[in-house]
Amino acid sequence: MTKNIVLLPGDGIGPEVVASAVEVLKAVAGRHGLELSFDEQLIGGCAIDATGSALPPQTLEAALAADAILLGAVGGPKWDNPQAKVRPEQGLLAIRKALGLFANVRPVRVHPDLAGASPLRPELVAGCDIVFLRELTGGVYFGEPRVEGTERALDTMVYTRPEIDRIVRLAFQIAQGRSRRVTSVDKANVLASSRLWRTVAREVGAEFPDVALDHQLVDSTAMRLLTHARTYDVVVTENMFGDILTDEAAALAGSLGLMPSASLGEGTRGLYEPIHGSAPDIAGQGVANPLGTIMSAAMMLRHSLGRPDLALIIEAAVDRTISDGWRTRDLGGTSSTAEMTAAVVERLEELHTWGV
Repeated sequence: MTKNIVLLPGDGIGPEVVASAVEVLKAVAGRHGLELSFDEQLIGGCAIDATGSALPPQTLEAALAADAILLGAVGGPKWDNPQAKVRPEQGLLAIRKALGLFANVRPVRVHPDLAGASPLRPELVAGCDIVFLRELTGGVYFGEPRVEGTERALDTMVYTRPEIDRIVRLAFQIAQGRSRRVTSVDKANVLASSRLWRTVAREVGAEFPDVALDHQLVDSTAMRLLTHARTYDVVVTENMFGDILTDEAAALAGSLGLMPSASLGEGTRGLYEPIHGSAPDIAGQGVANPLGTIMSAAMMLRHSLGRPDLALIIEAAVDRTISDGWRTRDLGGTSSTAEMTAAVVERLEELHTWGV
């Protein structure tokens, strides 16, 4: 059966890194009997320019019919106007909500040969392996903003018990397959929504006696990620806190360009994207790091396409590419996007030849 993947290259370097991931997907699929079809659609700034909407109806219709969605990035200086009624980021928020994608899963693993690429001392990051779960459909990003004249503005942060329960429950389920430790991050000493979050986390945690639960405040977590990153296993938190903490955690691995993510709901369909932005300063230069998007494609194979075996092959090929010394500019090297992609594909071929 052919699997239908909707491609949303978006803005900036998005089209470049999505093209790299598609090249890798085609290479591994062709060798292992997986039939894929690709349907490219508009989202973000380019969609605004073409249709006036950050998420055109045609894009949403295609996404709802897809097995999985691969996204590049949205936004850029051209559309950077907070006062605009239509902004690129609205497309991303809208598609997550329309598809019921409540959990953003962001793994952060430090490759042994890249411990020196982190701005932190290598001994602080070596061996770091964390999975972050960021809640996607609630919190301040989906609140009720109000502007009162020119002197006062308000945003609301709202969470319900079911929203918290489902993301925390997923965190515990993931932890059961890892080191059986969950850290729930909140601001319960100040925020009422965080106090509900902590209450529900405790209740869910009681159903998983084999998994240790730790509660931490978001500010202390931000500090501990820089000093004790290896103590974390699975970290679960609300929307805005997760957005900030995962960008910080990317520094552990050496670059935003390395970090993949999966946005998941109740079924198998998911939206996959690197966590970096559109990087307009390097767009079109062919120097963007494609590994975050390639690893996002591996997550797609595992979670949405039912081929965890092929996900492992891509991950192994990426690991070997890094071990063999290939580095894009963000990692202090000179490899182009195309060269890095070709290096991964070459190692896919080697792994196939060796029967992996």
